[in-house]
Amino acid sequence: MPYVAPVKDMLFVMNELAGLSEVVAYPAYAEAGVDVDLAPAILEESAKFNQDVIAPLNWPGDQTPSCLKDGVVTTTPGFKDAFKQFGAAGWQGVVHPAEFGGQGLPKLIATACFEMVHSASLSFALCPMLTDGAIEALLTAASPELQEKFVPQMISGEWTGSMCLTEPQAGSDLSMVRAKAVPEGDGVYKIFGTKIYITYGEHDMAKNIVHLVLARTPDAPEGVKGISLFVVPKFLVNSDGSLDERNDVFCVSIEHKLGIKASPTAVLQFGDHGGATGYLVGEENRGLEYMFVMMNAARFAVGMQGVAVAERAYQKAAQYAKDRVQSRDLAGSSAPVAIIHHPDVKRMLMTMRAYTEACRALAYYAAAAYDAQHAAPNETDQKANQAIYEFLVPIVKGFSTEMSIEVASLGVQVHGGMGFIEETGAAQHYRDARILTIYEGTTAIQANDLVGRKTVRDGGAIAKILAERIAQTEKDLAASGTTDAKAVLKQLSAGRAAFEAAVAYILANAKTDVKAVYAGSFAYLRLCGLVLGAWQMARALLAAQRLRDGDPSFYDAKIATARFFAENLLPQAQALATSIIESGHSTNALALEQF
Repeated sequence: MPYVAPVKDMLFVMNELAGLSEVVAYPAYAEAGVDVDLAPAILEESAKFNQDVIAPLNWPGDQTPSCLKDGVVTTTPGFKDAFKQFGAAGWQGVVHPAEFGGQGLPKLIATACFEMVHSASLSFALCPMLTDGAIEALLTAASPELQEKFVPQMISGEWTGSMCLTEPQAGSDLSMVRAKAVPEGDGVYKIFGTKIYITYGEHDMAKNIVHLVLARTPDAPEGVKGISLFVVPKFLVNSDGSLDERNDVFCVSIEHKLGIKASPTAVLQFGDHGGATGYLVGEENRGLEYMFVMMNAARFAVGMQGVAVAERAYQKAAQYAKDRVQSRDLAGSSAPVAIIHHPDVKRMLMTMRAYTEACRALAYYAAAAYDAQHAAPNETDQKANQAIYEFLVPIVKGFSTEMSIEVASLGVQVHGGMGFIEETGAAQHYRDARILTIYEGTTAIQANDLVGRKTVRDGGAIAKILAERIAQTEKDLAASGTTDAKAVLKQLSAGRAAFEAAVAYILANAKTDVKAVYAGSFAYLRLCGLVLGAWQMARALLAAQRLRDGDPSFYDAKIATARFFAENLLPQAQALATSIIESGHSTNALALEQF
């Protein structure tokens, strides 16, 4: 089935749940001419481009992945031309500053565009996604000279970016990074070392690749405090912006993967021929701090990848269920019916739909908080929204990606035996989704971050603010008084209570029984995703009730989906709270030799 961007649902979430009108009213956006009426036009153009140009490449990319020959990586046929069109149309610069050639749009609007390209082709979208992160890191920490030298060409799509963190001995533990940076003077260094798992570390889609590389200077302290960040371009750049000779960085292999096969995952070797020329970003020994800017951008984007692949899997499964005729209706029929008439198939489709819509709503809500963090007119609002955004990022990344695997798996199940056959395409979504819980920080890393940095560190302050906002929505549901609102209210209240109980347990025991607390970190992340997702769905129900007369079919579906989420998915929160509070010791009970 061809991909159809869910523009109507995106606009509903942006307007009714994420507060688009408030975002575009911030002076930085208002002065640039951004308004509510601009969003539909942008989303419609994005939908057209991704449906017509990118989406048709998804299946060919899986069947004819990128390949390496004589040090040259050739991408899937069609990718190079599509990326050229992507850059020429301005999609790489949607969220970036106008002074460097971008459009300077709010992250809220850009997030919908990002979702579409990831739905269209996860493998293709990884290239602009990593470039976005590299641009953001350079804009945050690089000197004006480095910014001017590299950022405009990255925003235009002429050059792309990569993130070079991981080494063979250093996976998620970046304190073990051993790549070397030897100073040559004037901010220039020679870089030596091996980097692995480098997405689009080598390819034929752009004229240059701007690698952001973590490395250690000779006198750097051990651990994460001794890591610096460097720009290492594939081709050196002359003072007039033209490309010079090839830098001493080469691709020695690309990985053969379960999914995202069209995206070349490279092993890069730096400095085998005298040293790769690199330029220091910011100050020495602050590289991890700068790279976290890129990593946070990438983590949010990977969360959106989860939403995107779930949407694509849902669309394919729903269409198949409408077309596939099998067995008679339980209510009685003289002939076989399409399987979408069967209650368990509806259960699977409703689960796929409800998870996807809840995670989209939560991510867009986070994107609006990011916009407020950077553009709100007063510092108090900026700091408050920064805290909200930072609390939500590990949930958007961790919960949405775990959700995508479940949704893609259900998509295979809806197809039955045909789902296990590659030609239907359902299996590709399942395989592609599997990486999302791993790269840019595993689910465990997101869960630990949510417990330690986002809950314990501030004494649960942001968690409590979110609980208060949920309680206000409960009051709104009670005031509504409809049957659907009452049903959602019952479950949302129980979910909030479970959330508050989990937070209280974590705060009370984080210092005295740390391993028991962290044994429940994954359950806590999932609980937060369920409760906060249900909260957004409850808000969607209230908005849909208010707007129903304008489009009964669309808004009735929103109401039904919100109630389904509350009654079928949210009750897991209570079990998760029990697990968090009571199971820590049993998780840690076995000695190492007993495994």
